[in-house]
Amino acid sequence: MNTAYRKPLPGTKLDYFDARAAVEAIQQGAWEKLPYTSRVHAENLVRRCDPAILAECLKQLIEVKRERDFPWFPARVVCHDILGQTALVDLAGLRDAIADQGGDPAKVNPVVPVQLIVDHSLAVECGGFDPDAFAKNRAIEDRRNEDRFHFIEWTKDAFKNVDVIPAGNGIMHQINLEKMSPVIHAIDGVAYPDTCVGTDSHTPHVDALGVIAVGVGGLEAENVMLGRASWMRLPEIVGVELSGKRQPGITATDIVLALTEFLRKSKVVGAYLEFYGEGASSLTLGDRATISNMAPEYGATAALFSIDQQTLDYLTLTGRSAEQVRLVETYAKEAGLWSDTLKNAKYERVLKFDLSSVVRNMAGPSNPHARVATTDLAAKGIAGKWQEVPGQMPDGAVIIAAITSCTNTSNPRNVIAAALLARNANRMGLTRKPWVKTSLAPGSKAVELYLDEAGLTEDLEKLGFGIVAFACTTCNGMSGALDPKIQQEIIDRDLYATAVLSGNRNFDGRIHPYAKQAFLASPPLVVAYAIAGTVRFDIERDSFGTDANGKPITLKDLWPSDEEIDAIVKASVKPEMFNKVYIPMFDQRVASTESVSPLYNWRPMSTYIRRPPYWEGALAGERTLTGMRPLAVLPDNITTDHLSPSNAILPNSAAGEYLAKMGLPEEDFNSYATHRGDHLTAQRATFANPTLKNEMVRDADGKVKPGSLARVEPEGKVMRMWEAIETYMDRKQPLCIIAGADYGQGSSRDWAAKGVRLAGVEAIVAEGFERIHRTNLIGMGVLPLEFKPGTNRMTLQIDGTESFDVVGERKPRCDLTLVINRRNGERVEVPVTCRLDTAEEVSIYEAGGVLQRFAQDFLASSSAKAA
Repeated sequence: MNTAYRKPLPGTKLDYFDARAAVEAIQQGAWEKLPYTSRVHAENLVRRCDPAILAECLKQLIEVKRERDFPWFPARVVCHDILGQTALVDLAGLRDAIADQGGDPAKVNPVVPVQLIVDHSLAVECGGFDPDAFAKNRAIEDRRNEDRFHFIEWTKDAFKNVDVIPAGNGIMHQINLEKMSPVIHAIDGVAYPDTCVGTDSHTPHVDALGVIAVGVGGLEAENVMLGRASWMRLPEIVGVELSGKRQPGITATDIVLALTEFLRKSKVVGAYLEFYGEGASSLTLGDRATISNMAPEYGATAALFSIDQQTLDYLTLTGRSAEQVRLVETYAKEAGLWSDTLKNAKYERVLKFDLSSVVRNMAGPSNPHARVATTDLAAKGIAGKWQEVPGQMPDGAVIIAAITSCTNTSNPRNVIAAALLARNANRMGLTRKPWVKTSLAPGSKAVELYLDEAGLTEDLEKLGFGIVAFACTTCNGMSGALDPKIQQEIIDRDLYATAVLSGNRNFDGRIHPYAKQAFLASPPLVVAYAIAGTVRFDIERDSFGTDANGKPITLKDLWPSDEEIDAIVKASVKPEMFNKVYIPMFDQRVASTESVSPLYNWRPMSTYIRRPPYWEGALAGERTLTGMRPLAVLPDNITTDHLSPSNAILPNSAAGEYLAKMGLPEEDFNSYATHRGDHLTAQRATFANPTLKNEMVRDADGKVKPGSLARVEPEGKVMRMWEAIETYMDRKQPLCIIAGADYGQGSSRDWAAKGVRLAGVEAIVAEGFERIHRTNLIGMGVLPLEFKPGTNRMTLQIDGTESFDVVGERKPRCDLTLVINRRNGERVEVPVTCRLDTAEEVSIYEAGGVLQRFAQDFLASSSAKAA
């Protein structure tokens, strides 16, 4: 702690660390030019960094250098139950490993506060047309997840610094935005900015409040939990100047889908974005949160808005105390985080985007950045001629229409707009099509309160959009079962069935196994598509039906005015609603007095929670990086959904067959995501996505066969991926993966790294890696290697019959040699970039992974103290 810069914060009884003074001491006039991101990191360094390296670390920010790593100490770790649970399973396993070697397991605890919200385990088994859907879905969730919830309850009492919000209370990002983030902390007499990492790629949601919050993998989160700094190089900080104001009838969803397309094309992958300008000032906090939430869809690490009056108004609206709101304003103005103090900030790159250019949009199929204007649906071949046949679903049938996800339900304008469109549709006698499974799953309980206040709940329910959960549902692949008759018709007719959802992800195979593709849309458009029943419908021009006078009803007849939306938001969304939700959730809970064992009593027949194997077997052995066979040769854009799907487990899958052997009835197979605390189930999810295209597996015409398939070498025998993994594991065969660009994009998912490591994969050679997945690979002891520009699997004519070696000393971003041993005896040497980007990452990799390194350090420290 650098006490020389600790000063009283005017108007309070608190101190703060004056980062401006520290920066100015190094270079006069530098502070005025620093972007928001650099200012927050400068404060973190001044408050937490070793004084011996402070000046050199600050110079990286001041001079925009990337010559050395600097530490970042996030104030909090936020988890959802899937990755949070697996992180805590890892820590419980670490306690066992420490105890086995004579250490004190009770001393293994998170050092920084960990907030775990159970929000990713509910499936929409009952749609929103069932008045009892919420209670039924929660009962099913509790029954299916009893093992998981038992473990999570144990962690709450067994670990220090772990806070648990149980199921049924909302989505982690929305709760973070509405309650958990104070924006400015006041702890031990010191005020400082809130910062956090979260085990979900949409953690930047809360960046809208001016909080640096980034998504990390479970393994990186474990590293932060255990008190280690998150070491980083200065990221690219990009200014995004927003001008203009949105046109009438345009929602925040339309804006973010247009921005996602624009920013993807602008190549902001890995960057920290800072939105500013007159356009940014005109956006409500809800609108800003919609934009920040989608950061992973445009590839950015963070998507920040600085603190201004909109921030203060939102904190007041959501029930934060007047004292806390004053602290945020006082600190931001004094410490240089207030929007007006950033007028002279200098960015390496500035992008300009005019909000008035945005039209009504959707995204899809397959990718969230594939924007299409609703007026262009016919021209793009999505909408088109279709004929309604009585008793049959049409081509392009919308089988799922879901208002879901923190992206949109944290924005009251979006939800109210959907409710008003539903009201207008009801008044005109329109109904949802019978094959559409509809649902409303808000990220916050406050949504229910303001819909009730506005008298709009019944209008949504009448069209099938009753509240089915307060959880992350359809967007996460937890859309639940279809009506068996509908599912059978899709199979029998090989029907092109689709989903429309107000979420942030629509990768093929993610939303539902029988929804071949999915489209992202604003909540009111989701309601409109439930009425239309097919994506072949031209949503702007076609008629939904006729009114009492026989006149065709089109979208413009249903769409509410901005004035009406804003008036209802103003009248119906109130601070007391947020207090009613969050005071009991956080401030009135009774702490448990029950004493629990520091070691978890693992249930041997559980398919949800099992002692992790990271200190045993092959993982305890040496990685040779020689003689590696490729498990798969893969194209561009391999997502974490390909690597480790999260949706429903089908009975004919490797995981389904295993669960059946373990005695689980098919109706309780649940999702892949929920079983990630049991490595025996989760391993069988590795590359289990039916849309996977392993280029080693081709048909008689030479075309790649889609499916969870592999070819075992040297025999050349094609088999299911899991059987191939088992075969190689029995042989103790080291493996690698060869891939194209953007490997590992999508949701942060540590099992996308754990699964391949447990299979025996030692290295992955790709044209590029998604940031979070790359760190997860390192955290599991898998070496990420990057082809040089102009070189790839195709130029090297890799077909999977080869074996591979990696030669050279591993240093940050050094060149290593990939040796390709071809079947004909030819040996080819190719330079590749080692994507261990920092000395810290080299240290983690060499130890075998995050947990192994911590165990080594913990035991060494204990021995030193004992001596």
